[in-house]
Formats: sequence, C-alpha cells, structure tokens
Amino acid sequence: MHPRLRQAAAQGLIVLDIFVCFLLLFADRLVLPYWLQPVGRMHLMLLHFPLVLLGIAVWLPLLGLGKDNAQSVSFVRFGRAFLWTGTWLAGLTVVMGLFLSREDGYAGDALTRHRWTGALLFFAASMLYLVSGKVWSRKIWTSVSALSITGLLLVTGHYGATLTHGDGFILQPIVREMNTKPVSIDQAVVYADIIQPILERKCVTCHNPNKYKGELLLTDSMGLLKGGKTGPLFVPGDSRASLMMERIHLPIGDEKHMPPEGNAQLTSAEITLLSLWIDHGIGFQKKLVSLPEDDSLRVMAAAYFMPVTDSSSLFDFPAADEALITRLTTADRNISHVSRQSPALEVSIYRRDGYGVKQLEELMDIRQQVVTLKLNKLPVGDDDLKVIGRFENLRRLELNFSDITDRGLRELTVLKQLRTLSLSGTRVTYEGLKQVLPSFRSVHSITLWNTVLSTQDVSGLRQAFPGIDIVGGSGYEGKDTLTLNPPQVKNSTLVFRDSVAVQLAHPVRGAEIRYTLDGSAPDSLRSPVFRNAIQIAGNTRIMARAYKSGWYGSEVVQFDFLKNAIVPDSLRLLYPLNNVHLAAGAQTFFDTKLGVFGANNPAWANFWAGARKNDMGLVCFFNKPVSLSTFGLHYMVEEETGIHPPEVIEVWGGADEQSLKRIATIRPERPVKKEKLLKIAEASFPARMVSCLKIIAKPPLDRKSKQPRLILVDEMFLN
Repeated sequence: MHPRLRQAAAQGLIVLDIFVCFLLLFADRLVLPYWLQPVGRMHLMLLHFPLVLLGIAVWLPLLGLGKDNAQSVSFVRFGRAFLWTGTWLAGLTVVMGLFLSREDGYAGDALTRHRWTGALLFFAASMLYLVSGKVWSRKIWTSVSALSITGLLLVTGHYGATLTHGDGFILQPIVREMNTKPVSIDQAVVYADIIQPILERKCVTCHNPNKYKGELLLTDSMGLLKGGKTGPLFVPGDSRASLMMERIHLPIGDEKHMPPEGNAQLTSAEITLLSLWIDHGIGFQKKLVSLPEDDSLRVMAAAYFMPVTDSSSLFDFPAADEALITRLTTADRNISHVSRQSPALEVSIYRRDGYGVKQLEELMDIRQQVVTLKLNKLPVGDDDLKVIGRFENLRRLELNFSDITDRGLRELTVLKQLRTLSLSGTRVTYEGLKQVLPSFRSVHSITLWNTVLSTQDVSGLRQAFPGIDIVGGSGYEGKDTLTLNPPQVKNSTLVFRDSVAVQLAHPVRGAEIRYTLDGSAPDSLRSPVFRNAIQIAGNTRIMARAYKSGWYGSEVVQFDFLKNAIVPDSLRLLYPLNNVHLAAGAQTFFDTKLGVFGANNPAWANFWAGARKNDMGLVCFFNKPVSLSTFGLHYMVEEETGIHPPEVIEVWGGADEQSLKRIATIRPERPVKKEKLLKIAEASFPARMVSCLKIIAKPPLDRKSKQPRLILVDEMFLN
C-alpha cells in the first residue's frame, strides 16, 4: 500500500475510535430519531463479517512465519488488508449496536458486557493495525495478537448469543439434559412442568432480563402476571380475550406475531395447552391430577408431557430393541419412552374403527417394557383384558369409555405392578368393584367418572377401601361438588347481516343449557332448554347457564348478538387513531370483531392522545343510496383505567360529503359509579336515503384538567 494511503487508513481508524469512545461515554443519553433506527438494526446483518475477517487477519501472519521472505511478506500484506477491513467493519458494527441498544427491550448485564467487549475488540484491532508492521515480524507478538483477538471474538460472541438467545444458550442442551429429572404424573404441576418449559423454549429468548422486549419478562410467574408495556398478557378464564393468544394467532408475517418470524414457532399442541391453561385461570400451583380425568387440559398435558408412571421405581428389565419399537409404531398406535434413557414404554392406541385385539397381541415382544397402556374410547371388551393381563410390568391402564364390564375386571388382578386404573365412562358397577378391589394389591388410584355409580356408591367404596384414591361420582376426592363452566357460543362472530342461528355448547357431556332472551337470569325450571339453535333477526341479548345433576350450575353468561344489515363500500377516518391502539384502521368499525374488556384487545380503536384532534370521525360512502333508519355504536366503559362513554355522538347523512345534514344526536348515559361495561349507543329516526354518512363521537372532558378522556370503539351498526 502506498505510504499516504496507509497513513490515511490509520488516521481514519483513529477518527472512528474517537467517535466510538464518544458514543460509549454518552450511550445512556443517546436519543435516536426514527430515521436512524434502521441503521442500528443493521447491526444484526453486519456483525458476522468482522468476526471472520479479523480471525483471518490475525492468523495469516502467523502462518507466514518460517516461510521464505517473499511468502512471509505476502502473508503480512494480506493480513494487514484483512485487518484494516475487519477493524472498520467492527467499528461500524459497534456503532450500530449502540444505536440498536437504545431501542426498547435491551437491558441487563449481558448487554453491558457485550457492549464493552465489542468495543474492546474494536480498540484492540485498531491498535494492532497501527503497530502490525512492526510486531508481525516477531513470532511472539504475532502469536499473542492472534490469541488475544481470537479470545475477544469468542467472549464478545458469547455475550451476543446470551443477549439474543438467553443465558447459557451454548451449553443449554447439555445442562438441560443433566438437570432434567423425571417427574411422575402424580407430582406434575401444570405451570412448572408443562407451561413454563414451553415458554422457555419459544418465548424467553426475547423476554428475559437481558433482552426485555416490550418490557415483558416471561422467566417467572411475577413477570407473567405483570405483563408488558402494552398491558396484561391474560384475561384469566378467557384465552380468546388474552393478548398473548391474540399475538400468537396473528399471521406469521405480521410484525406483532409471536414468536417473531424466523424464530422457532409454537406447535399446535403447545398453543392449545397455553389456551387451556389460561381458560383454567392461569394457576401456578395446580397439580395435573387435581383436574378431572376427562378435563381437556389434563388429557392434553398428560399426552404431551408423557411423565413417568412411578418415578421412584427402578425398572430392572432390559430396554427393547429400538428398531422393533419403530416397526410396531403405526399411525394408530404410538409407542414412546416414558422418560429419557428409560427402558419403560408408554403405548397409546387411537382409532376406534381400526381397533382389534390383534393390536395388543402384536405388542407381546415388548410387553415386559410396557408400563403405561392407554386405550381410551376404544371398543375394548372383557375378553381383550386377558391379553392385557400378560403385560406383567403394567403400572398404568386407561380404559375410559371402553366396553368393559365387571366380568372383565377379574382378568386384571394378575397385574401385580398396576398402580393406576381409569374406568370412566364404562359399565362397571358398585357391586362388581366391591368384589374385585380386594384382589388389586398395588392399585392406589381408580377413576370412575360418568359411570352408573352414585355419589353414595363412591363414598361407600372410599370407606371400604381407604388405601385407594377413588375419583368419581358427583364429588371429587371428597371435596365440594364441582361447578360447571359457563356455556360457550360456537358462532364465529356475534355480528350478523340478516338473521342468524345461535349455536350454544358445553364441554361437559350431559350438561343442559338454559337461556333467556329478555335479559333476565335463566333458572333450572322455567327457562327454555337449548336444543338445536336459536333463530334471531335483530339485536338480541342471550343469557345462558349450564346445569347438570350432581354439579353446581355455572355462572350466568351473556352473549350480545348485534345486527348490521348495511356495510359501507368505502371508509375514511377524519382524524388519526392513537398509535398505541390502531386496531384495523377505518375497517375496524365494520369487520364484525367485537372487543372484550381490556384496552389492549386489538378490536378496539382508540381516540385520545396522539391524535391532532381528539374526536372520533368516520366518513362512510355507498356506491348506491341506502335506506337508513337506525344507527348503533359499540363501546367500552372501564372508568378505573380512564375509559369513558362518548360525551356525544353525531350522525350526519346526505347524498355526498358536501350536502350532509345531522340526522341523529346520541348522548350516552353517564356511569353513576365506577363501572366496567360493554354498551351500545343507539338512535332511531325516520328512514332516509343516504349515499354518505359522517359519524362524530366526542370524548368527555375531565372538568379539572380540561383534558379529553379515552374512548374505545369497535363496531358500528347500520340498519
């Protein structure tokens, strides 16, 4: 390189060193304009180039030592070229990284260490370039520089990996394997053993103390309950209204979809488990076996978790041949190890119409290793139990909703290792169980839901066999009677055009749904029973409650079905939405998506801070004139969080935007106390033909501060 160019290159690096020092000293005061933020995000694109170039630069001269003079000079010359390029790129990467760290979501010790080790790497590379012409002729200095730069590269990369993938990312598989202890299904806690591992695998890399994306921590229960800067993650008991599930169900290309595109995505089973956990109230201490045997969360979690049946047992039988296990595993029959490195196997058979005793007989070569056998909802008969009796090490047997009777139970008494027996939905009787239970020496748990046994029968068995945990009847483990969940609506939306057939359902078999259409609470005697569908043609409030013999009735649930017969052909917002709650823009008001409690629900459009004018304003256009006689606007009231009804709603109509006349004024009722409501403001007027509508909703003023309050709107209704 020409001496002047070499001097200019050195001076340029010194200037960049000074600039990086300046940024490091004032990093905490750095405020970036929005147009400069993309430069910071390029840190992730550029960071690998300097790592490679600096590695090549410091090892090339070392390889050239001991060769003839011409070759040695060539190695040094190429090494300096790589070193200068790599150092410049390292400096730019440091600058971009400092910019990126000013965005929300980056904090903690890993960020600080990554920042300073990255800067130290850049400074060391700069210093090495300035003196390389002198020291690279000496083997000791060449070796020291190569080892030093390589060490800094590894340390900087380590803290970078910690920042992006979580603490201990590199050794995580080994540490996890060493620390993972098999947990029996009887001891498994839903959150600790099912939910938390899902979050650790798919969510914690972006939501940990070092990478605090959205001010959200998912490393412990306190962080989950607190939520992030956009509000709480959960509406306990309602996964459909929970922000976490809304983000998960967004299209993968949406910037708010979680986990972000490019990261490992949640499986359908993991999504279902998270949803069921929220619907159960997001408990953190609840054990898996505290749920009813046929509860969806328990069934899915047990299949997903595949815990060991008895973690205290030391299986003294050899492992089965893996090739044999693979051959016996089919689309209808799954075979898996109950825990890592265990010879014990769990077998599940699924398809009812494909079941035959032959499927059990084919397992004889591995019968010694099978400790769990799941045959739920299969036509397993009494004669089939003779084959099951040959699985000498069977610990857990599930025969729920099978065809067995008292006669077949005798065939199972030969299973000396049997601990858990599930007989829900079968035809076993009190007398049959009373006769056969003394022969089950090792059984400590029997499940008897949905059988002919009454509550008194189950109580009698518990008294006669105190050493066996008998679950079933109307009570649960001797505790109070269970309360039914509220009924559910199966319609995809509660907003309809002309008429709709309302579909109600309940997850508990045999539960009866009673309802009313006049706003009163349904009772178990006089209110009509839901049969097939409820046909409605106008705005209707349906109140529903579930009942079942031996259970407490559910809470009353309310479903508001709202009619919107006229949909505009095009829409335009007069004033911008709050940037925090954009919903679907102008389309929000006619997309049939009703919001639920919580300002962070994406159905709500927010008119408050951030708008140039605080009124909500919308103009609707129709390609052909329409006859309009009623208008409705659906809004939320939650005074504790500052969400209030509009002060006034004005409806203007006409042939075009220049000839609008006010056709209705609505003044919603003011809350008499701090309330939490979903309401609709309505107005009726003489029918008129309109091609253009303008709707204005004005927030109320805080009389003390003179500042407008928050209003949240999701749907409008034109009929």
